[in-house]
Amino acid sequence: MKSGGAALLALLLVGTALAVTPVQKVIHLLENMQAKGKDEKHQEQVQFAAFKQFCDDTTTEKQRAVKHAEEAIEVLKADISKHASDATELTKEIAGHDEDIASWTGDQKAATKVREIERADYEAMHKDYSESVDALQRAIAVLKKQAYDRSQASLAQLTRLKTLNLIPAEAKKAIDLFLMQDSEPSESLEVSAPEAAGYEFQSHSVIEILEKLLDKFIDERSNLEKEEMNGKHAYDMLMQDVKAQIEQATQERGEKAETKAKKLQAKADEEGELTDTTSTKEADEKYLADLTATCQQKASDFESRQQLRAEEIEAIQKAIEILSSDAVKVNAEKYMPAFAQKAGSSFAQLRSSAANLPQQRVAEFLRVQGQHLNSRMLSTLAVRVAEDPFAKVKTMIKDLIMRLQEEATEEAEHKGWCDTELSTNEHTRKEKTEAVETLHAEIDQLESSISKLTEDITELTKALAELDTAMAEATKLRQEEKTKNEQTIADAGEAQTAVAQALTVLKEFYAKAGEATALVQQDPTAPEIFSSPYKGLASENGGVIGMLEVIETDFARLEADTTAAEATSEKEYDDFMSDSRVDKAAKNSDIGHKTTEKQDKEQDLTSKEADLEGTQKELDAALAYYDKLKPSCVDAGVSYDDRVSRRKEEIESLQEALRILNGEDIA
Repeated sequence: MKSGGAALLALLLVGTALAVTPVQKVIHLLENMQAKGKDEKHQEQVQFAAFKQFCDDTTTEKQRAVKHAEEAIEVLKADISKHASDATELTKEIAGHDEDIASWTGDQKAATKVREIERADYEAMHKDYSESVDALQRAIAVLKKQAYDRSQASLAQLTRLKTLNLIPAEAKKAIDLFLMQDSEPSESLEVSAPEAAGYEFQSHSVIEILEKLLDKFIDERSNLEKEEMNGKHAYDMLMQDVKAQIEQATQERGEKAETKAKKLQAKADEEGELTDTTSTKEADEKYLADLTATCQQKASDFESRQQLRAEEIEAIQKAIEILSSDAVKVNAEKYMPAFAQKAGSSFAQLRSSAANLPQQRVAEFLRVQGQHLNSRMLSTLAVRVAEDPFAKVKTMIKDLIMRLQEEATEEAEHKGWCDTELSTNEHTRKEKTEAVETLHAEIDQLESSISKLTEDITELTKALAELDTAMAEATKLRQEEKTKNEQTIADAGEAQTAVAQALTVLKEFYAKAGEATALVQQDPTAPEIFSSPYKGLASENGGVIGMLEVIETDFARLEADTTAAEATSEKEYDDFMSDSRVDKAAKNSDIGHKTTEKQDKEQDLTSKEADLEGTQKELDAALAYYDKLKPSCVDAGVSYDDRVSRRKEEIESLQEALRILNGEDIA
């Protein structure tokens, strides 16, 4: 019995030694966890301070970006409305130009039709006058030959005059009377005589009548030609004016149509930019909202975590004081610092244009008129009239009149040419000057737009780089956090197993100890020894077992909380990455749109600069041509109207001289 009792006591001592090893591990784990908890609590404070600074800076930047986008949207909406209004107004003005062009084109056709009728009438009348003048000249030439008998055929010239439309009835009657007198047979005429003479040259009356008619027809033909010339000049001027109006209206219409197209293009561009800006603003607002929610949640979590860590450290301290065995010491030292860990992550993200008179009277008249009109030609003619034979004087005067009329016609044509060239040149200079100014303005605007687009692209590229950095950092933090959480979950499971094993050992031992049998007291009397059965440290095991059960429950809760925290962090990371990808896509789209727009504007700039160079050359050529026109068309010394008036007076003076020679009174 004595040796059996000793063996039982040794067994109990060995069992007790095995039962306390997990507690020692718990105690050691609690001590390490306490130090680690304090360090992690401090690191979490540093980490949260950096995260809070990120939240504050990013929130300020996003609020500024949203405000800038709102202002840009208001400006874009106002510009779009202005472009639409301008395009509507230009449409009305273009319609007005179309109506004017149609009206002027109708006037041009009507004036051309009237001119064609007038030209046809002139040609018919001029033909009649020319035929009449030719017939009169022939008839007069025949009648003026020496007075001797004419053959019957020589009367044909007089007979032909009766067929002309322009010969007055009185003249035709005189010719008829003359022919009738001639047709009466001569009393001395015999049947066998030779061919009868047409008439005897008896009177000059018919010649005088014919000469007056000849002069009259020549004058009327000259007047007709002058009227035709004036009519043609007036028509040409009208056509020039109408053509200039049509060209001006067509040019203005073209410019307005081009301006309208530019307005509509600008409207479309700004609508596209409005869509991009609105999309970027909405993305920034969503990001800001998500960031604000995340930052608020993290701030709340931080406070809770700090409080929990403080309580955890306090609890660990108490646990250390309670535990005095090595049962779960190693596991406590290894895993408990991660017990109150909550998943946390820091995320970063950033968005962006014919009657005769004495020659002396004529000479005196011409001399006086020459002095009055200061005409060298009339003065020279006066000297020649006084010296030349009478017949040559009339011819000379007529020749001078004809020459002056030809000069008038030539000068009128030259004036018309000058007017046309000067008008065209002025129009060209004005058009090219306006075009040069417009091109300069467009080039300045394009350079400004290109500079602005370059800045925007640079800002967006920078924002993308920062966004990529933030996404990479978030991914790195997530991976580290995930690895840590997985390890914590695995270790918590292992710790639970260790604590459960410790509890089993202790419970089995104390159960056996409770069944121990009491020893029977023997005779003879023996020394005093324990008289009750040994049931182990039953009075102490309740606290230790209870603590181990709490520790086991805490490890189970650690595993569940860490699993939940991992799921939450994963979802927050996925949401952040999704928002970041959307923001990145919007910025890449904006960069692509602005890059394309910049390239288009750079091409437009190159084209405008080439247009400017060509237009400047055309303007320089127009200015040089204007300098060539000045000597003959602008700087003639005497104005065109003065020259016309002076020539008219010279012609009138010559006509008066001719009338004096013809015996007419000029008083």
